[in-house]
Amino acid sequence: MAKVVRMHQTGAPDVLRVEEAEVGEPGPGQVRLIHVAVGINFADTYFRQGLYPVPLPSGLGVEGAGVVEAVGEGVTNVRPGDRVTYTGFVNTLGAYSTERLVPAAALIKLPKGIGCEVAAAMTMRGLTAAYLLKRIWPLRTGDWILLHAAAGGVGLIVAQWAKLLGLNVIGTVSSESKALVAHAHGCDHVVLYRHEDVARRVREITCGAGVRVVYDSVGKDTFTGSIDSLARRGLLVCVGTASGPIPPIEAMQLAVKGSLFVTRPALADYIADPVEKADLAGELFAHVAAGRIRIEINQRYELQEAVRAHRDLESRQTTGSSIFVI
Repeated sequence: MAKVVRMHQTGAPDVLRVEEAEVGEPGPGQVRLIHVAVGINFADTYFRQGLYPVPLPSGLGVEGAGVVEAVGEGVTNVRPGDRVTYTGFVNTLGAYSTERLVPAAALIKLPKGIGCEVAAAMTMRGLTAAYLLKRIWPLRTGDWILLHAAAGGVGLIVAQWAKLLGLNVIGTVSSESKALVAHAHGCDHVVLYRHEDVARRVREITCGAGVRVVYDSVGKDTFTGSIDSLARRGLLVCVGTASGPIPPIEAMQLAVKGSLFVTRPALADYIADPVEKADLAGELFAHVAAGRIRIEINQRYELQEAVRAHRDLESRQTTGSSIFVI
């Protein structure tokens, strides 16, 4: 019997419970996967809260890594014994488990230089960083970017990758300790958003020009500061809503603020094409295997600690990546 984390209703972290479940044999196009590690992402809290509606009862988690135990009919991309990782959304929901069935099409084989714990800590975050920096906007060497939540799992990867691209990075964090982490991973300047006016500091740092792109995973609380930090014809990338959804946007406001652009991308749309997904994953794995990008696993939990893991995540007590170790 597998151990799984399920919710029978939406709400606070304590709706999560560990149960036993029979996994069964993989059907056509499926794989039975034994997890070694499972990623914990802020998006998981959106499912738990009901912001991303799913039929109940439901599993949780969309990212994991482990070893293929059995394959179903028609599966040719992996075989038993392969080490793999995956991420997605509805089609991979249920990662908080010791073993499970998962669509074979979601799986990415792991190269020798990448362990399962690292893979579980970086697949969603790393692919997110990859498309943010390599697909959304034609960034040039010397460009300035503003990165909110710079000490988080995605933030640390984006900051390091941005420096590989020759970008100037301004990060925002909530504390001095997180500022040290952000600096150590590539941020040229760090703004303490609880004590400083972010947009004013950005203008000071950039000599009044503003930044070409803002990557905002916080949402409601940072929206105004993000808009006011942009240079003329700059882009706001709304990539998360940790503090709540952004307010409605008036088109004229974008014109008045400097002919600005706004996008709300989703990872699923950037990895839907298997070729593009493989390209992004290959570049990510190459950087990590070579040590050019470090993956910081700063919180490890057991499955039975799911409630505590979510509380830690939502209280912003975490840095880097969090995982379940199976």
